Amino acid sequence: MVAFYVLCAAAVYFALLYAVARKTGGRGDNSAFFRGDRRSPWWAVAFGMLGSSVSGVSLVSVPGMVRAADMTYMQMCVGFFFGYLVVAFFLLPLYYKLDLASIYGYLDIRMGKWAGRTGTSFFLLSKLLGSAVKLYLVCLILQEYVLRGTGIPFWATAAVMVFLIWLYTARGGIRALVWTDVLQTFCLVGALLLILFQVVRLCGLTWTEAADCVASHPHGRWLEWADWTSRQHFVKQFLSGIFIVIVMTGLDQDMMQKNLTCKTLRDAQKDMCAYGFMFIPFNALLLSLGVLLLVLSGRMGISLPVRGDDILPMFCAEGYLGTWALLLFALGIVAAAFNSADSALTALTTSFCVDILDVERRFSRPASVRRWVHGGMALLFVCCILFFEAVDSSSVIDAVYVVASYTYGPLLGLFAFGLFTRRMPRGRAVPWVCAAAPVCCYLLDACITSAFGYRFGYELLMLNGLLTFLGLLAVSRRERPERQVAKG
Repeated sequence: MVAFYVLCAAAVYFALLYAVARKTGGRGDNSAFFRGDRRSPWWAVAFGMLGSSVSGVSLVSVPGMVRAADMTYMQMCVGFFFGYLVVAFFLLPLYYKLDLASIYGYLDIRMGKWAGRTGTSFFLLSKLLGSAVKLYLVCLILQEYVLRGTGIPFWATAAVMVFLIWLYTARGGIRALVWTDVLQTFCLVGALLLILFQVVRLCGLTWTEAADCVASHPHGRWLEWADWTSRQHFVKQFLSGIFIVIVMTGLDQDMMQKNLTCKTLRDAQKDMCAYGFMFIPFNALLLSLGVLLLVLSGRMGISLPVRGDDILPMFCAEGYLGTWALLLFALGIVAAAFNSADSALTALTTSFCVDILDVERRFSRPASVRRWVHGGMALLFVCCILFFEAVDSSSVIDAVYVVASYTYGPLLGLFAFGLFTRRMPRGRAVPWVCAAAPVCCYLLDACITSAFGYRFGYELLMLNGLLTFLGLLAVSRRERPERQVAKG
């Protein structure tokens, strides 16, 4: 019966999404799909971006991580904010000056087609794998905790999820996504607050008492100063937060495409700063929920699952928070999954059409080509999800995340080289340098771990970018004067 209510609520939710997409999608041409006609209000982009940055996996993972790492993730969230300031006042002016639909057009302008297509290829690979595995894990959660016993096969769940995302993004693209993301973020935040309200009530606390409980709890610790070898040390987390945002937002077409739909550069900067600020209290609420779930489990004598990611789903699915909590949880992860996957699908389509196919110049019917590419990307999503399900191994999923994180290092090195040097790399050498840097990082990590017992954390991203930068420097020559206009 609960599954029936969840499916009915999901159907109503999708109907609202589709209606919003149809209303705001406009003409459905490539200008609306790629750029949103540069008419999006900054506040809508900022609020929608909050949901885009939180996948369905994050909704269950962030509360679950407090048992192992306390609330030290907040150190990284503070670093995120300063990273957003760098993106707002350093990268956005460049993108607006060049009037880009795809941010990897900068690499093409500055260093030639080999650099542009190399950057695009790394983005396509990492975004396809990373987004597909996130959607796969969300489908698994729905299958295990909501659809269990209904007889609905996993492939049908995955195919329907991707089809629905394709359906409401096919026409309006990024223009429609700005407004559907507002709806989805509202549902996500609403679900989180209502679940948090129920947990506080079951703990027998007022909101003030709940805040004091989180602050005084052993797992409510935010700062790690003592252990320099810990991955949770403040310096590592803070600096990693800055660089992760620069690379995974400022150099990521998926995250930047909505920002480039704002009317002016000033609006885009306001959107980025507001979004970066909202990210801090939102994650504080997720982590606080994790601490309060630990408190509630102790008071109710509940045995917690081994995996932190299973804590919140277990509380919702087993009825400890009430039947309606499972409905909220399901809608929350669906909203988060849609918000993350729809923008990824649109960004993949945009990047492939603009950077690889150059549809506006090479095809007489560019909108038709874009629709075929959009459908092809959706099919690739389904194939990747079904592959992960067939392999059925968490080690493969972890490997995919590691591979995806490695691919952002070359993007960091490529953009840094273009922005901070006046040299021009030899075109055909660029792909080889960008492919070699992650391999060297992997070997270096393995050697240092074997020799000293130290494993790189997020700082590996910075090392990866540095090796790419140095490799490009080694195969470069002084830049021709006519290309220096692309550096402004």
